[in-house]
Amino acid sequence: MFSRMRTVRSTGGFSDNIKYLREALDGAYAVVIGAGAGLSAAAGYTYSGERFKKYFSDFSEKYGFSDMYSGGFYPYKTREEFWAYWSRYIFINRYMDAPKPVYENLLELVKDKDYFVITTNVDHCFQKAGFDKERLFYTQGDYGLFQCSKPCCRETFDNERLVRQMVREQKDMRVPSELLPLCPHCGRPMTTNLRADDKFVEDEGWFIAERRYADFLKALEGKRTLFLELGVGYNTPVIIKYPFWQMTAKNPLAAYACVNLGAAACPETIAGRSVCLDADIEAVIDILRN
Repeated sequence: MFSRMRTVRSTGGFSDNIKYLREALDGAYAVVIGAGAGLSAAAGYTYSGERFKKYFSDFSEKYGFSDMYSGGFYPYKTREEFWAYWSRYIFINRYMDAPKPVYENLLELVKDKDYFVITTNVDHCFQKAGFDKERLFYTQGDYGLFQCSKPCCRETFDNERLVRQMVREQKDMRVPSELLPLCPHCGRPMTTNLRADDKFVEDEGWFIAERRYADFLKALEGKRTLFLELGVGYNTPVIIKYPFWQMTAKNPLAAYACVNLGAAACPETIAGRSVCLDADIEAVIDILRN
């Protein structure tokens, strides 16, 4: 389908694209934001380099991996080691503030618009920045939630208190055994609520958010809408990218914008109502604000 469709990587020069995006934003009745990992990277949530060394140099030295993603898949011998790593990982990527105020600045751009956010990110940055939680759809889970590893129920559990305790009390890259999270219903080990396989739990809150997003989109039919895609790659394009292309094509009053360093493109069929900015997201948001 879209994977075979001819796309264009640029719809004009940088200054012209910024002007078009500003006009599309100002003239939009509503803005639908689609956010991927690139947006959080622009906010400073990087998973390698100096940030990795700052928080995981001990794990790197012992286990030999050089970035947070690799550490998340490492075959630790014990659950005490596993949760020492993951509690620290969750803490810095979910409960610590992002190093840069990119999300807050994005909110400044859309706060006076009728907006909704769909995101594959699991770091909760939108809500921490002040976005209305009833206008957010986290499709792939949340670092801040546990679920049963089986799972035995369609329920998730807030993990902040336990994660902070595991970070605080871990020693020699192990957490105390009594802190290992267990399902309160069946006693099995808990795991993170992240979409990695068919065991991912879509709880009541997930379905409520899905319905709100669907209702929001339905109400936009025939209205001037900006589909603003930020940092979305091609790992799961069927969640944000392809639907944004489709909805733009179907609504002659809609515009599509893609801001993604090294991966900004759109189909030729909507190029006349699109802007593709191969640029740093933080810089583009700053320019639009000023």
